[in-house]
Amino acid sequence: MMLHFIEQALTSFVASAAFGIIFNAPRRMLLHGGFVGMIGWIIYVVLEYAADAVPATLAATIAVGVISQLFSRMFRSPVIIFSVAGIIPLVPGGLAYNAMRSFVQNDYNAAVELAAKALMLSGAIAVGLVLSEVLNQMIRRTPQLFRSKT
Repeated sequence: MMLHFIEQALTSFVASAAFGIIFNAPRRMLLHGGFVGMIGWIIYVVLEYAADAVPATLAATIAVGVISQLFSRMFRSPVIIFSVAGIIPLVPGGLAYNAMRSFVQNDYNAAVELAAKALMLSGAIAVGLVLSEVLNQMIRRTPQLFRSKT
């Protein structure tokens, strides 16, 4: 079990860092982008055992977004470098492929089921990124609210 978990973590790290290369992220940010993707995938895997894939994806994406915001400030780089590389392991590409394959094979029941799940996972990714940005804005503006009142 532990070996499988380490294998998952390393694979997600490499996938995220490799996508950073494709995305033309600065070389000094590739390891950080890989780390963000690895953390997101670890959160997803741990939560998927306890819950469904959609809430696990949502929680992992929120974590990816928050870590991306932190890394953006720490390393003075755009947030998108970390967030795009970080969500790559969470994207339901295989599920969408299987949905299209089922459509082509005229297995419409399976195709609709797979497409609906892929759509829900994609929606969870979008909502998670938006929620992390909202959390970031709330945290950044809270001290300003207290200062302006005193």
